[in-house]
Amino acid sequence: MATAHRLPPAPQPQLYRFSRMDLATLCLYVAIAGLFAVAGDLLAPLLRQVAPSPAAASYAVNLLFYASVGILALLAARKVVVRDLKVLATRPWFTLLMVPAAVIAMMILTAVVVAANGQVETSANQAGLQALMQQVPAWLMVPLLVVVGPFVEEYIFRHLLIGKMSRRVNIWICCSLSVVLFAGLHIVGQEAITLTALLPYLAMGATLVSVYMWTGKNVMFSYFVHATKNLLAVILVYAIPPEFFNQMQNVQA
Repeated sequence: MATAHRLPPAPQPQLYRFSRMDLATLCLYVAIAGLFAVAGDLLAPLLRQVAPSPAAASYAVNLLFYASVGILALLAARKVVVRDLKVLATRPWFTLLMVPAAVIAMMILTAVVVAANGQVETSANQAGLQALMQQVPAWLMVPLLVVVGPFVEEYIFRHLLIGKMSRRVNIWICCSLSVVLFAGLHIVGQEAITLTALLPYLAMGATLVSVYMWTGKNVMFSYFVHATKNLLAVILVYAIPPEFFNQMQNVQA
């Protein structure tokens, strides 16, 4: 019998029922994100009074946000995480080869959609992260941007929005919502929502949804793709001298 190259579909459908822990995690995520989206400008001066610098305040807020939500998300999805890791462990070469392949596909798709639009626009979210990375050492940024952040977002936008909500809502609607909400989250509250600013995040969200569905709703595979893409971005930012990076920003502007 021939062996399939795809990962097997996710078993144990009972794991895709919404739990109280899911609700608590989602409420905390929406509440904190909404608070800073609506009242971020009002809270910023208060945070700066208790932090040694604006960069330290921004880092502390992001770390507290993602760490608190991440702990709840891990508790809520622990059985799914264990199951998905076991599935990936049965196909180690698949994981090692397809994760970087998916990242490359994401980068190509992003380049194509941005080039088709004819404009390059760095979102306020991206510019803020790049500025933060220039002031915070890599060993502090990696846990936030590579370990905790991607897990929280995959749990919310893939596991909950698709894996669990698709039990009651058409799965294509769930996938579309996942892509759009994932992209919108990264720019809402910071700038006008424009197609140019959304395009890179739409491409990223579409890729993550695709690999999540292709691997039988394996949230850990989409997490590894997300984390690898973020790790590559962190390496590039820290590898580029600040002077050269500023020149690149000025050219784009």
